[in-house]
Amino acid sequence: MDLGENVMTYKIKYDDDSDVLTIVVKEKGKLSHAQEVGDMILHVDDKGKPLFLEILRASKIVPLMVEGLAKKEVTVAHNKVGT
Repeated sequence: MDLGENVMTYKIKYDDDSDVLTIVVKEKGKLSHAQEVGDMILHVDDKGKPLFLEILRASKIVPLMVEGLAKKEVTVAHNKVGT
């Protein structure tokens, strides 16, 4: 299906064993590093461009994101490891 050159497409995968939702932004590119912020890990190339985003605890986080769409805002909180 050709969506045109001005349309960005994403591949979205869910692993129910690890409860991780992965959003692939760019399938080609060499992974440079990853930055973890709370329940999200952004994987970027050597130019700092995103390759994919992982959402940890997806079964808990994604429904809150959907709720946030309806309410225009939502806060997600969890305990840090070791606290």
